[in-house]
Amino acid sequence: MTDEFPFELSPMFEGERIRKDDVYIELAGPKSKGFELVRAAEMDEIEDGGFTLLGPDISGMVEGDRYPFAMIYRIAGEAVEPDLEAIVERRNHDFQNYISGLMHLNQRYDIWLRIGKDAVAKGLDSFEPIAKATMMLFKNELPFIEKMDALYITDPEEIKKRLPDVKAIYEARDARTRGLHDEDVDTFYGCTLCQSFAPTNVCVVTPDRVSLCGAINWFDGRAAAKVDPEGPQFAIEKGECLDEISGEYAGVNESAASLSQGEYSRIKLHSFFEYPHTSCGCFEVVGFYIPELDVIAWVDRDYAKPAPNGLTFANMAGQTGGGKQIVGFLGIGINYFRSPKFIAADGGWNRVGWMPKHLKDRVLDDIPGDIVDAIATEEDANDLDSLKAFLIEKNHPIVSKWEEKEAEKEKRAEFEKPAVPAAVVPGVMPAGVPAMPLPAGFVGSVGSGGGVRLILKNAKISIGRVIVKQDGDED
Repeated sequence: MTDEFPFELSPMFEGERIRKDDVYIELAGPKSKGFELVRAAEMDEIEDGGFTLLGPDISGMVEGDRYPFAMIYRIAGEAVEPDLEAIVERRNHDFQNYISGLMHLNQRYDIWLRIGKDAVAKGLDSFEPIAKATMMLFKNELPFIEKMDALYITDPEEIKKRLPDVKAIYEARDARTRGLHDEDVDTFYGCTLCQSFAPTNVCVVTPDRVSLCGAINWFDGRAAAKVDPEGPQFAIEKGECLDEISGEYAGVNESAASLSQGEYSRIKLHSFFEYPHTSCGCFEVVGFYIPELDVIAWVDRDYAKPAPNGLTFANMAGQTGGGKQIVGFLGIGINYFRSPKFIAADGGWNRVGWMPKHLKDRVLDDIPGDIVDAIATEEDANDLDSLKAFLIEKNHPIVSKWEEKEAEKEKRAEFEKPAVPAAVVPGVMPAGVPAMPLPAGFVGSVGSGGGVRLILKNAKISIGRVIVKQDGDED
């Protein structure tokens, strides 16, 4: 795209993965700290194209090490307003992945970057060309940005000092949608930013469902679609409501078929089990079903230990991401916990049995008071046995469901019990003797005469030889 940078710059590099063995340095990510932030400013406050670095540059970093990392961009222009901050911020993921040898993942305080060995070998020894290239792409693609500068931070103390204020900015953005709900609007918004890594992902943003990455709410989607109608955020007419509880809409289904290249044709926005929302990989939290206890649990990126099902966030994110619609796993943005429609089709908070303590504390005010003490954390349970004991002790609503199912099972068993014990008949399996497994293609059932009837379904029979004998003939 240009010769002024020590790397190639093109959309063709979107989706490029830098594997562990090819990494020169790692920035932020789950084992470090960082963030990215965009702020609107006045024109006279910005030196266009300006770059400042606080902390060591790439040339002063040690190969194989991990460093904290933050990026702050200021934008100005006649059409620039605070409502556009989150939208511009999210495009950082898009544009930085145009850079060959750089991999950018996630958003907000979850950013995770890798710089490859090949890129450093070709001359990438500073963050400045990365910032300059990113700002150039922003101004080319978003013409409402007239001036822009960048501050990059690798000093861990500086990042630590700024993080509380940065998180407060994110929280203030999220709070705007609290009083607005799906039924109050005619238009939802879609986002395709993650399709470079998750080609069939269908991210639908509604007043009651923030984007999976947590960075884009309904107001952000509306602002983005207004200033950049051909961009990655766009309007979705929600159409007829097919199921209010699960959040199924005709317009969303049409978009699902189009955006997923025909992979999916239905999405229920507030369902965990039936046609759930697709999961990209940038989601903040992953939910997982525990069939042994019939509860749903949640784990976020900051919890590195195994959950009660024995899997870590990374394990489950690998199974769930990629734009798949996975029954039993679901990626979400943290703000979705605050929605009154949170997994409404599957019991909402009454179906939640476990989550890490720091995550529970973060959304504590949004958990209904009658269930909050019955949701376990790692301080209460770390495996299925201890989790079951905790749920029973706290009389979690799911316990009554277990009892109902057990009563129904016993009732069914009593109803199906034969009135008279079956007699042992030659050729018929006696009661209590385990039945032998039938070959594939056979379906067994008990005939009315007490014998066994075999029904061949979709079976191919090959007979090599037929022997006909009379009773009494020697073998």
